[in-house]
Amino acid sequence: MERKAYELNDIVQMKKAHPCGENRWKIIRMGADIRIKCQGCGHSVMIPRRQFDSKMKKVLESAGD
Repeated sequence: MERKAYELNDIVQMKKAHPCGENRWKIIRMGADIRIKCQGCGHSVMIPRRQFDSKMKKVLESAGD
């Protein structure tokens, strides 16, 4: 399986939307766990990298752009 490329400060789309209705998340911390912040309500969630890899759909905006 191909690994998806993502970096700090990228905006990503997850498979399921946040309860506030937004589906855009910003990566604000990377390590063994990844912290993402909802772009709609500002709520942040920390999830293990392996779980993040399976739940992330695609990168919407790269931090390098």
